Amino acid sequence: METILACIDASSYANSVCDLAAWASRRLSLPVELLHVVQRRDAIAARHDLSGAIGLGVKTNLMEELVRLEESDARLQVERGRVLLAAGEARLREGGAGEVRTAHRHGGIVETILEREAGARVVVMGKRGAGHEFAQDHIGSAIERVVRASDRPIVIASRSVEEPRAIVLAYDASPAARRALERLENSPLFTGLPVTLVMADTQNDTHRRALREAEARLEGSRPVQATLERGKPEEVIAHMVAQTAGAMLMMGAYGHSPLRTLIVGSTTSAMIRTVHAPILLVR
Repeated sequence: METILACIDASSYANSVCDLAAWASRRLSLPVELLHVVQRRDAIAARHDLSGAIGLGVKTNLMEELVRLEESDARLQVERGRVLLAAGEARLREGGAGEVRTAHRHGGIVETILEREAGARVVVMGKRGAGHEFAQDHIGSAIERVVRASDRPIVIASRSVEEPRAIVLAYDASPAARRALERLENSPLFTGLPVTLVMADTQNDTHRRALREAEARLEGSRPVQATLERGKPEEVIAHMVAQTAGAMLMMGAYGHSPLRTLIVGSTTSAMIRTVHAPILLVR
């Protein structure tokens, strides 16, 4: 059976992840798998020990101490994860989620998420992890790697969220944007929600036609409006999201190669950094 995969850590984004996962669970009538991953830590780096040129006996004692530290830290991480998962499960149930399953795993965050998403309809993650949650100009290091490798829609949770009451679809007629439009058209996750289609580009007949065609596919099932504005996509889209109460931004993700993104930047990353609303990314 499919699930909603909700990935949490000790950051302040955990509550938002749980709230959005509960919303998705109610609308899709699916259980939630609540995942917490403990990464293996380097005990030597964690201790910040710099004594490299010391006697053999001291080194032996140091290694014994490091083993004890690592064992103690592992027990602490397990207990911390247990408490975190229990709190997350309680919040999900309060939010009306159906069945809730918890998964506490050790290993790489990205690899574990990609493994667990095999049975997921949607993946929900926080914008930043516990180590970087106050780095306002950055996104979590795992997000781009997960999104590029995943074949599931991924919801990126902002620090505080409200239940989505409207969808802003950033549409550029790219293959990823067309897939996002198809999901918006057919998924029960969005049933009845008003939609704003926004295209940021030069105003020409080709773009107008593509936008009209997208609008026509959604009309009749919900309120729809479409807008085509000149300007940088990240500015036009962010403005539209800010002007739409209860908005969730939906967009195709990382339409270019990592190399091109490194050279010219990425609208996807810019949106994740700057938009203070949940974002649903479709590859």
